[in-house]
Amino acid sequence: MNRIKGKLILITGASSGIGEACARRFAGEGASLALWARRRERLEQLAAELHQQHGTAVRLAQVDVRDRAAVSAAAAELTGGGHVPDVLINNAGLASGMAKIHEGDPEDWDRMIDTNLKGLLNVTRAILPHMVARRRGHVVNIGSTAGHMTYPMGNVYNATKFGVRALTEGMNLDVAGTPIRVSGIDPGFAETEFSEVRFHGDKQRAKQVYEGFKPLSADDIADAIAYVVNLPEHVNILDLILVPTAQRNVYVVDRTSQ
Repeated sequence: MNRIKGKLILITGASSGIGEACARRFAGEGASLALWARRRERLEQLAAELHQQHGTAVRLAQVDVRDRAAVSAAAAELTGGGHVPDVLINNAGLASGMAKIHEGDPEDWDRMIDTNLKGLLNVTRAILPHMVARRRGHVVNIGSTAGHMTYPMGNVYNATKFGVRALTEGMNLDVAGTPIRVSGIDPGFAETEFSEVRFHGDKQRAKQVYEGFKPLSADDIADAIAYVVNLPEHVNILDLILVPTAQRNVYVVDRTSQ
């Protein structure tokens, strides 16, 4: 049964990777979309494709989730027009750098904390009150297996993703007594722009992360998110961990399985 058709789904970080894959998947399911990202040109191209392929109604906003004023303004414009999202996908997030804590770049730390934690909080604070007021909605936070197990030189990124897990649990408690659902989706190795961003544009180093095995794709993760969102309203997935078959935890990866 398709329970996604006709819903308005807000996706942050929608211009690439998991966010873009979710937009394409939900458009194919008949949803209308609100897409937020920093790169407006890519959003406009994606919106044009989705409208041409599916006739999807798409509302765009150029938003950096770190900018609380910009988030609040975009949310006010969306909800002020009577468009309260049925589903919020808090997807915007990143890793920046990979170093021992005593050798790390504080600018990398700020970028991760401000995006992965504060950005998620900024968007949720702007949208969730409208869901609570009408007693309907679903928040999906995109975390990581890095929020379940730390790994060498992951320190601050790990901390932010552990934080996303805690916020997901906390949100669930805070909306107790309402029908609103809050879900966490925690992927393992997934080949998107993630590693290229982490290594500041070093494509060769990013490629090495996925050598020797078949990682998840953005479409694989979008499939899992669609499954969670499509469940009956009395069913709430608190946390869903998905990894490629070659990966057993953050350390154990069979790099001979490709």
